[in-house]
Formats: sequence, structure tokens, C-alpha cells
Amino acid sequence: MESHNVNNSSNLDMEKDQETAFDYSKRAQWLRAAVLGANDGLVTTASLMMGVGAIKPDVKTMMLTGFAGLVAGACSMAIGEFVSVYSQYDIEVAQMKRDNGGEIDKEKLPSPIKAATASAFAFSIGAIVPLLAAAFVKTYKVRIGVIVAAVTLALVMFGWLGAVFGKAPVVKSSARVLIGGWLAMAVTYGLTKLVASHGMS
Repeated sequence: MESHNVNNSSNLDMEKDQETAFDYSKRAQWLRAAVLGANDGLVTTASLMMGVGAIKPDVKTMMLTGFAGLVAGACSMAIGEFVSVYSQYDIEVAQMKRDNGGEIDKEKLPSPIKAATASAFAFSIGAIVPLLAAAFVKTYKVRIGVIVAAVTLALVMFGWLGAVFGKAPVVKSSARVLIGGWLAMAVTYGLTKLVASHGMS
């Protein structure tokens, strides 16, 4: 009898441990997705501002470009995430109907609206960094330097967070994110300046 109780207790403990591990895994995936979304917002907006800044160095043009990038990017991310998660929602509903005789457990279903909102919010958080960095600097060269410095710090932070949530090597992950961000800004700046000087003369 005692052995039976002990077995039941150990089984319950194992189930709790599995549920906890599942919850942690699910949260880690969401957090990692949020970090990646913020990184997208950061790199996209900074690259746009650097590219336009290569030919239009005034602060107003750069800020408007960055703001347009933030809005367009956030909307694009939200719509893409909504469509993707809604497809997953439909698949899981169909699976539940087959497995449970038509019954649907709504608590286990993904939320397209929550996913879209989270994606847009994450992108906007990243996009705000270069906008805030450039907002109060009137001198062009100083503004570019401040943007690069702010974006560099944010890239390192996002790389570190992504590595932690993805259980990847921190230094390598941060370096990849940092170099990728630098490369995106440099390519956008260089190609925009090239096209402006040769293709639009």
C-alpha cells in the first residue's frame, strides 16, 4: 500500500516537472521571438535612417524616415504574425475536433491577436532606439556616431538575450547579431549613396 502511494506521488511529481518544463520552454520561445522582433525593428529602422541620411543629412528627414520605418515595419510584422498564427489556430482546431469528438479547448489554442500585438510591440521597441538617439542631435556627423553607438549597445544586448533564451553560446551569438547589424547599416548607407551619386544624376 505504501509502495503504491509512493509511486503515485512520484508520478505526480514527474507530471508537475514536465508541466513546469513545458511552461518554461513555451515562455522562452515567446521571449526569444520578442527579442528577435526587437532586433528586426532596431536594424531595419537604423539602416533606413543611415541610408536616407547618406543623401539627406537633415535631422527632420532622418526622423521622418525612421518613424515611417517603425510604423510600416510594426504593421508588417503584426499582419504577418496574425496570418501565421491564425493558420496554426485553424490546424489545431481541426486536430482537436478529430481527437476530442468535436470538443475544443480554447485555453490551449494560440491567440492570433495577442501574437500580432506582441510582434508589433517588439518591433517598435527596437525601432525606437535609433529614433531616440538621433532626435536631439543637430550635427550630422555627431548624429550618425550617436546612432551607431546606441544601435551597437542595443545589438549586443539583444544578442545576449537571444543567446540566453535560446541556450546558445553568448559571445558567438552576440557577435553574429552585432556584425549582422553593422553590415546591414553599412550596405544600406553605401548602396544608397552610390545610387544617389551615379544613378540619379
